[in-house]
Amino acid sequence: MNEFELIKKYFLRLSKSNKVESSSTTNFIRSVNLNMQIFELFGRSFSNQRVIADRGAEKAMRSLLSDLRPDDAVLGEEYGASSGSSGLTWVLDPIDGTRGFITGTPTWGVLIALSDDTGPLFGVIDQPFIGERFIGGFGVSQYKGPLGNTGLTTRATASLAQSMLYTTFPEVGTERDRLGFKAVADQVQLVRYGMDCYAYALLALGQIDLVIEAGLNAYDIQAPIAVIQAAGGIVTDWHGRPAHNGGQALAAANAACHAAALDLLRPFADPV
Repeated sequence: MNEFELIKKYFLRLSKSNKVESSSTTNFIRSVNLNMQIFELFGRSFSNQRVIADRGAEKAMRSLLSDLRPDDAVLGEEYGASSGSSGLTWVLDPIDGTRGFITGTPTWGVLIALSDDTGPLFGVIDQPFIGERFIGGFGVSQYKGPLGNTGLTTRATASLAQSMLYTTFPEVGTERDRLGFKAVADQVQLVRYGMDCYAYALLALGQIDLVIEAGLNAYDIQAPIAVIQAAGGIVTDWHGRPAHNGGQALAAANAACHAAALDLLRPFADPV
């Protein structure tokens, strides 16, 4: 049995154990987000072969979705978009944080979102090697990890001067993007780099206050949006508009932090 068939068999077994009904979107979502252990097996099977890992994982997820949710559309990093008739789209990023994955740091993750035409309804950020999972949507906001299960709640930091800010790359994106980030970074208490999707998870967990990025795709941001919003945070683009299609993104723990950062970012926002 090859790695793909092994992964699919494992994922299907876990799904069936939760009595998934193909007619129930909510039940299927719960099954998927509760059973991301597939990627622990997956990581052992493929070691650090990132391209094989990305494509194999997305192929396995698409195969399962085709069986259980045949009317839903799918958008993934590796295989693009496939159409559906239900009005729902599964947005998949099997390995978000390629550099972290290649170098062995546990800051990469698996991103799964379910969206409609208004944006993400539900999201999962999963880090399989350290066993942490962040879930948000449909009335659920939950962390599951080595220390147990708990609800997700963002911080109540009142000002930029007290805020902790993350981004993935020091250059952020274009020179204009970098200058926008710097305008906020110069005002905050602490700046850190290189966390990929794990930074958004930390924001939802109440550990940090801001994540600012640019040049994103929809599959990079939709799961984090759902998780952060369910935890009480705000995610927009640098104009203050919905960010679920990608581009520039500002994620904030609360309205005060968001408003203060947005005022500084707006002059550097991409033209409408």
